[in-house]
Amino acid sequence: MSVATKTLTCAPPAVESRRLHLVPANVRPLPVEQLQGIPLTAHYELGVPTVHRTVVDFANFDHGATAPALRSVETAVAAVQRVSGSVHRGAGHTSRQTTQWFEQARIEVGRFVGAREHDHVVFTRNTTDALRLLAHALPRRTQVFTWDSAHHAAQFAWTGRNIHRLPIPASAQDALDLLTGALATSTADHKLVVITGACNVTGEIWPIAELASIAAEFGARTVLDAAQLAPHHRVDIDELGVDWVALSGHKAYAPYGAGALVGRSNWLDDAQPYLPAGGATRTVTARTVEWNVGPARHEGGTPNAVGAIALAAACATLAKHHEAITAHEQVLHTRLRDGLESIDGVRLVSVLGSDRPNVGVVTFTVDGYDCSLVSQVLSDEYGIAVRDGKFCAHRLCDQVIGGCAVRASIGLATQPHHIDRLINGVRKLLAHGPAMDYVHTEGVGWSAPQDPRDLSEPLPW
Repeated sequence: MSVATKTLTCAPPAVESRRLHLVPANVRPLPVEQLQGIPLTAHYELGVPTVHRTVVDFANFDHGATAPALRSVETAVAAVQRVSGSVHRGAGHTSRQTTQWFEQARIEVGRFVGAREHDHVVFTRNTTDALRLLAHALPRRTQVFTWDSAHHAAQFAWTGRNIHRLPIPASAQDALDLLTGALATSTADHKLVVITGACNVTGEIWPIAELASIAAEFGARTVLDAAQLAPHHRVDIDELGVDWVALSGHKAYAPYGAGALVGRSNWLDDAQPYLPAGGATRTVTARTVEWNVGPARHEGGTPNAVGAIALAAACATLAKHHEAITAHEQVLHTRLRDGLESIDGVRLVSVLGSDRPNVGVVTFTVDGYDCSLVSQVLSDEYGIAVRDGKFCAHRLCDQVIGGCAVRASIGLATQPHHIDRLINGVRKLLAHGPAMDYVHTEGVGWSAPQDPRDLSEPLPW
């Protein structure tokens, strides 16, 4: 057990502690009229308690893990839950209405990523599931090319396949050269290149179109892991020249449990069903089964219609406000990067180079402090959520960082004063240490035994 100590120099202010979901009247978030076209999320006006017996509006810098649902998504979910009919094959009004919304959701999600006329939009549970579906559909003896810097989902979805692992590149040009060299020596009949849209650790956008062009020169197909990219940056399958796109709803301001694989139909239609069940079948006799083609082939069982419709609602809102969102996040990202970079003892992390376009992520280490203690202090003392660890990219973190780091990922729930709060929190930590004694317990993490808060919450049902 290890300890980080700092004694409070004065008694905490006698402010009544409030429970989660309540915003203090004296600490309001940025007024709606000042958001300049930025869609609201469920975290707007969300208050969280601090160890100082105050309540502050929640500063969310963890969009890279899970983004809060948009208000427009909450409205869509309420509507479909009100109807709540079975999808496909039902004659009742609620079934027909839900089916109509479900299939329109497919069109909306396809439009969001620039799907071509004959592309399939298959609903999945998340990006991991979407990539695993494509792995299931690969022709025999397909060689898969993936980087050691990729998210674990993009590395391990291909287990059991012929995998060529590319080392972590030192720059965008290095990534292009590594792929060219690997494809030039491949003799496989079928090849698939797995492209990271935006680095899960640092937010840097990869040279997607250039990588896809190289793959096409060597007769390889491409799948874009757009989990981190799509919520923040326009994605167009045709313009980028990729064959498939995989994305998750929970990173794109929709609830958990919905994602999509969008792209070319032939490998998908030629493969055995991903989930053999009702809905995937066309006809069944005592001796034969004829399977559907199209998305239904891989969507066996009753689908997550609520999740699919929620994802579509999020896509529609993001597309409608794309320019305002991009401008908002670029300003915040620059403010955050410059602020943290100005602090002695803070080191920013990059893979392809700090000059690469970025989706709004700043990853950093703080001299003398364990990364998980930094995130706990920011949460307990300032009402800030960041992510710490190796971010499901252990090879990258071990090689580039030498261990763990802190990741601040901005999004629609982040406001300008949150940026200032985070920068000031890190600066105060380095100058004065934590405000309380923190103890590290194996398997639990850091905590302050003198924490005065009651953090218990009633069950939501």
